[in-house]
Amino acid sequence: QRRSLAPSQLAKRKAGEEEEEEEQRPLPTTRKRQKPVSETESGECYRSPFRKPLAQLTNRPHCLDSSQHEAFIRSILSKPFKVPIPNYKGPLGLRALGIKRAGLRSPLHDPFEEGALVLYEPPLLSAHDQLKIDKDKAPVHVVVDPVLSRVLRPHQREGVKFLWDCVTSRRIPGSHGCIMADEMGLGKTLQCITLMWTLLRQSPDCKPEIEKAMVVSPSSLVRNWYNEVEKWLGGRIQPLAIDGGSKEEIDRKLVGFMNQRGLRVPSPILIISYETFRLHAEVLQKGSVGLVICDEGHRLKNSENQTYQALNSLNTPRRVLISGTPIQNDLLEYFSLVHFVNSGILGTAQEFKRHFEIPILKGRDADASEAERHKGEERLKELISIVNRCLIRRTSDILSKYLPVKIEQVVCCRLTPLQAELYKNFLKQAKPVEELKEGKISVSSLSSITSLKKLCNHPALIHDKCVEEEEGFMGALDLFPAGYSTKSVEPQLSGKMLVLDYILAVTKSTSNDKVVLVSNYTQTLDLFEKLCRNRRYLYVRLDGTMSIKKRAKIVERFNSPSSPEFIFMLSSKAGGCGLNLIGANRLVMFDPDWNPANDEQAMARVWRDGQKKTCYIYRLLSTGTIEEKIFQRQTHKKALSSCVVDEEQDVERHFSLGELKELFTLNETTTSDTHDK
Repeated sequence: QRRSLAPSQLAKRKAGEEEEEEEQRPLPTTRKRQKPVSETESGECYRSPFRKPLAQLTNRPHCLDSSQHEAFIRSILSKPFKVPIPNYKGPLGLRALGIKRAGLRSPLHDPFEEGALVLYEPPLLSAHDQLKIDKDKAPVHVVVDPVLSRVLRPHQREGVKFLWDCVTSRRIPGSHGCIMADEMGLGKTLQCITLMWTLLRQSPDCKPEIEKAMVVSPSSLVRNWYNEVEKWLGGRIQPLAIDGGSKEEIDRKLVGFMNQRGLRVPSPILIISYETFRLHAEVLQKGSVGLVICDEGHRLKNSENQTYQALNSLNTPRRVLISGTPIQNDLLEYFSLVHFVNSGILGTAQEFKRHFEIPILKGRDADASEAERHKGEERLKELISIVNRCLIRRTSDILSKYLPVKIEQVVCCRLTPLQAELYKNFLKQAKPVEELKEGKISVSSLSSITSLKKLCNHPALIHDKCVEEEEGFMGALDLFPAGYSTKSVEPQLSGKMLVLDYILAVTKSTSNDKVVLVSNYTQTLDLFEKLCRNRRYLYVRLDGTMSIKKRAKIVERFNSPSSPEFIFMLSSKAGGCGLNLIGANRLVMFDPDWNPANDEQAMARVWRDGQKKTCYIYRLLSTGTIEEKIFQRQTHKKALSSCVVDEEQDVERHFSLGELKELFTLNETTTSDTHDK
């Protein structure tokens, strides 16, 4: 009989059957399914045959000493390190931390990457030399950070290479300075930031070239520099911008800056205004700074002034001077700039004057003889060849590829009858011409110039002089219309004001363009304000009285497309330099300045990187007056500049100097004196 091998059956059998039957092998018979008997029926708990009986553990520690126990637990927990990447087959890095890897030093960025801007390439070595060279002294490539080289335009890449060669003394051995004289709007700031970042991080010697850099700029640009560094380097570096605070506070910050040492300085760039620098120069002269950048460097054209002397006594061989208008009035100023960055390459001031300035100016005078002209040209060539080794200048023609069209118009505005009468009256009474005939240029002839310039702007500006009956304005009060008051602006009394009023009205009604108004006199800005309030135009005003922090804020607000302000008033002395007013695309120069650079600077506020619209620049001049004479003088100075700085060959010979008498004439018959000339 075949017996079931089901566990329940086996258990049942174990209880009821004899042992011999148990040992017998079951015979193969037909299967019959049996009903399982419950455990309670059988009276015994079922136990699986797979269960092992309890036994004493053998690997239990025999000793319960605490240190041995700790060691035992530790040995269980300590696993060998496995790379946490599934199926990792790479090297397991046998280097310990902090041990320098043997072999050649490598550059900070890949010099062979596409578009890499390489400033320095180590000399190629033969295989034999490579074996002999000390691996810890081999020079490496210097490569501009790709973050910056990606955004640099071709002319800017060239500029950065030039700057780097100059400050590392590769262009002129022994001289570490350079003048960056690109015209306005070509991105001088970005090029200088690239230079600083490269010098602060790398050199052929595989360590930073400099520890700290300092940017000195006009006060309205301090915040601008800070923003630019932030914009291009996005938090990789923390500049220290000093734009206000008490003397003690500033001193404390500067001492902290000067005391920073070591490879990674927390804030390696100091941005400070010329004024603050002059007041705190002592602190900064104590240590050394690796690089100093002077923005709008034509501030240093006079080597006698305190700012120049304070900067010159800095312990800094590497100096970069940024100026879109390096030569403004005469060659001696130009000498000061070159002497500041690379002292000695043009000799002393006396040698420069004797060797270059006098022959060049003689040769440029309209009355010069052929020999003088020839000598002047020779000396000019010599001067250019020396200076070109440390001066880089590109004109804004390059920009025309990237920027919209710029239309510049000189608008000659006739004087109103009232202005003409006052003008003639003044020339009759003050007799500046007679004084000049006697050969003395007195203070009064200088104040006469100012009076005439103000009269050309608007009779209101000289109204108080008429009330006080000053020299030249006796009885002039009767010429004003009855019931005249300076409280209201009367545009119909000034030729230029009429034109301005018209330009603004047409712009406002036919487009959504914004306008920048520039004048040399804050009194004229007051008139603009009255006009704007009359016509209900929204405006902002920036002049010398405004604090640095506030300047940055209003510029930012004006540039945002959503801001409602229609007019930005600018005093050309306070904010003409370096401001970025791309929110506007029309600019009115209300009066000319003796110094063409001031006008150039002010006019370049709107036509610069980021501008999307066509730019219109209107230069207003009063016909036949002193303003046209000033404008003509500017062309002479500009010609001097283009002759030295831009190397233009045929600059028309200009009228002889000493034409001061001509300033005090009024030509009523002409439509434009400049055009006739």
